[in-house]
Parts: sequence; C-alpha cells; structure tokens
Amino acid sequence: MSVLNQAMRFTLALLLVAASAFSQQAPPLRPSTPEVGANLPAQPVGPNDLFSVSVYDSPELSRTVRIGADGYFRLPMLKQRIKADGLLPDELETAIAKALKEEQLLVDPFVTVTIAEYHSRPISVNGAVKMPLMFQADGPVTLLEALARAQGLSELAGSEILVSHTQAGPDEKPLTLTRRIPVKSLINDADPECNLKLTGGEEVRVPEAGRIYVVGNVKTPGAFPAKSISDTTVLQMIALAGGLAPYYMRDAYIYRQEGNGAKNEIAVPLERIMQRKSPDVPLTANDILYIPDNKGRRLTLGTLEKMLGVGAALGAASIYVLK
Repeated sequence: MSVLNQAMRFTLALLLVAASAFSQQAPPLRPSTPEVGANLPAQPVGPNDLFSVSVYDSPELSRTVRIGADGYFRLPMLKQRIKADGLLPDELETAIAKALKEEQLLVDPFVTVTIAEYHSRPISVNGAVKMPLMFQADGPVTLLEALARAQGLSELAGSEILVSHTQAGPDEKPLTLTRRIPVKSLINDADPECNLKLTGGEEVRVPEAGRIYVVGNVKTPGAFPAKSISDTTVLQMIALAGGLAPYYMRDAYIYRQEGNGAKNEIAVPLERIMQRKSPDVPLTANDILYIPDNKGRRLTLGTLEKMLGVGAALGAASIYVLK
C-alpha cells in the first residue's frame, strides 16, 4: 500500500514539474505595450500626435512615438521614415508592418497601434465667450459642446457664430471656408443642422454685437448691444436707457453712418410713437439715438461724435442737452 502511495506521489510531482516548465516556455498572450493610457477614438493622425506602437515578440521595436512636424516618424533599425499624416490607427499598423517586411526585419510582423495624445486637431473658441480657449478634439465635438467648454456666450455676443475651417484648395493653396450660424437657430430653436460637428482644425469665433448709443433726455444714457433688428427699435432702446427724462422734445434724431461713409440725420416722431400714432423705428449697429429737451436746442452731429468718441465704448457717460 505504501509502494502505491509513493508511486502516486512521484507521478503527481512529475506532472507539476511539466506544467511549470510549459508555463515558462509558453509565449505571452499579448505583446507588451508601453504605458500610455487608454486608447483614444480612432481618427486620422497628424503632426505632433503621440502614439504607442507594439510589435509582437519584438520589444526593441515597441515604443512610444511622436509624429514629426512634417507628418513622418521613424522606428529603430528601419532605414525608411514612415508617413503617418492622415492615416487611421489600423492604417498606421499596416504601414509599419509593411515597412518591417520590406526591410526584411520580420517575416510576418504583428503590429498594434494605440493613440495616446492628439495634438494635430485643435479647436479654438474665441470672441464674445466667457472663457476663450483652445482644446484638442479627441473625438467628434459639436458646436454646442465647444461653446460649453468656453462657458457659453457673453452678454456682448452678437447674433451670429462664425465657424472657419482651412482646407487645401484646387491649386493646393490653403482655402478658408467660413459658415455663419445664427445664435437664435442654434440655441433658442435647437436646430440640429446648426449644431455642427467639429473634428479638429476649426476656429469658432463669436463676434461682439454692434453698439447703439442713446444720449440726451433719457435717465441712463449709454451704449447698448444691437442684438437684432427686432430687438433694436427706438422704444426698446429708450427702455434699456431707463426711460425718458422730463422735458423731452417731441422729435428725436438718429445719426447714422451709411456704408459709403455718408452721415445721415433721420428725424423720428417720438411723441407720435409714444402715443401709438406712428410705427416704431428700427435702429442698426452704431446708430446714435439723440433725444433733445423741449427747449428746442440740440447738439450737432459733430459735437455728439466728440462727446461719444464714436467707435469706442460709451461706458457710463451721462450726456444731456446743453442749456
């Protein structure tokens, strides 16, 4: 009985030794990969992007590589430089494997590429936003998401958002295309066609709204944003200026500079508008709405421009008719 037990123990020991030897000789299940973090969404790579390349059973070829400014990179022992610009990760794997085979370094290489950092896909958001910034598009980003990263539009934002993208033209020269997105359609109406998908290389610019200057017999003269034609009429601007001060004149005046440089003076029947006997009058950016007092004396356009410093912010200046 003891002889049988000894034989069983000996056989079990042989099996354990064989299993241990097999586990030591067996190849790893996956090639070792440099520690570069999680793989990012698959997008075409470009200059300055960082990726990890792992070649099975060839640790001397496995490393982290940054693509050069010209879109090429080099691996050790390879004579040729490999073009990466514009390739997807799986296409990059194929290009590396092909180069290794062409230079007879490996017979049938197994290559894995992991994207670590994108630096070739910047999106800039500037203009009338609360926090202008530039960030890398690690994946598709919508226009609303880009604006949210900039903490939204500021109070000075105009009625349009300009999205520009540069691409190669017919003669290979850079061609900049700009699309105008109405703020109302994007935010108020939630139009999905206006919520563009950004993939990198775009500039999102939010121009400031023009100013309308309200001076004379109002309670708080100042410069106010001209959001849109429907929001910039004489009565609405008077409301923003705190209402009329006492002893205002029956007629107001709009001083407007036309596109050809000419300056016009437009009389406005203010009292009739207040009595709903005449339609309200729309204003445009850079208009000066001037309301004289009822003594009939009013400032000239030249005097108004000197006092306002047209083209600069009016601030909190308080301007009234000279008496």
